[in-house]
Amino acid sequence: MRDALFLFDPKSVREVYVVPNFISEGYFTQTVIPRELELNGRITKRSNGQIWKYCDPVGNHPAMTELLMKRARDIALDVDPAETSLLIVAHGTDLNENSAVAAKRETEKIRALGIYREVLNVYMEEPPLVSHWRKLTKTQNVVVVPFFISDGLHSYQDIPVLLGITDEKSASTSTAPRGDVFRRNPYKADGRSLFYAPSIGTDPGFADIIVEEAAKFDSEASRDRGAKLIAKS
Repeated sequence: MRDALFLFDPKSVREVYVVPNFISEGYFTQTVIPRELELNGRITKRSNGQIWKYCDPVGNHPAMTELLMKRARDIALDVDPAETSLLIVAHGTDLNENSAVAAKRETEKIRALGIYREVLNVYMEEPPLVSHWRKLTKTQNVVVVPFFISDGLHSYQDIPVLLGITDEKSASTSTAPRGDVFRRNPYKADGRSLFYAPSIGTDPGFADIIVEEAAKFDSEASRDRGAKLIAKS
């Protein structure tokens, strides 16, 4: 990451936007990225005159709510949302309390729309645990959407094991294509149907969100400058 400091000729590139491709603020966005890129705040002016602008993580973008709902609809087209529980799964960790904030925020937004019978934020490593989905939900249908940037070990292996739709041994030794775990829907468990979606970050719309986060930075900075001018006057 530190190599990025030398990627842009300051004579031809006067501004650099840094957009964290992360679901939420936390250790990496608040500590690692600023340290490695030598950022001293939202705006950093280098000795060569180049200005670096540190944007919000993509997971903070307002479009996350609609992307999560779209992913839930696409994976369970024929089920009635009124008879369905929607679970937003995040990692969760006690290393940084902000790790769970994004999932809680999106869950509250979707719940307020009143479309699904139940909308819950659940986690891999802190309560409420995704592994307790049977106790947490009461509906015939359960839709699970991983609130992760990419489909990696967590979405392909760890969460399916925690859900009980695959066992740990078969998950680690299977020679089937990784995407198969998302194509076997619905899974049957205790007479109920469980639908498991790919991670939200695999949606093509994320490319647009990255660009929008950069554009939003300048509009917010302009609004802040205007507010200061009004306050001074």
